[in-house]
Amino acid sequence: MNIFNQFGQFLEAGMLICFGLSWPISILKSLRTKHVRGKSLGFMWLIFLGYVSGFSAKLFRAAATGGWPEWNTPLYVLNGVFVAFDIYLYHRYKNNPEPAALQE
Repeated sequence: MNIFNQFGQFLEAGMLICFGLSWPISILKSLRTKHVRGKSLGFMWLIFLGYVSGFSAKLFRAAATGGWPEWNTPLYVLNGVFVAFDIYLYHRYKNNPEPAALQE
């Protein structure tokens, strides 16, 4: 594997880690408030489908080369699980009344 490919995978992992850090924060907020104010179901589905597409691309690339998926591939799965759980929380809490502290 050449240095450019390895560095590209490192940068891709950095992007996935940065994006991935936002999902646990979003999940914790929903679990704490029991409300999903400001969340967009359509946006979360687009993000989820993006992670599924990225993961699928890694698998197809591995199949085409006859090797293993790249080392950063599990980050797509982890982020997808976070987003799927956030989608679940959206459906669970979407009809809850807004907490008094958030009402304006």
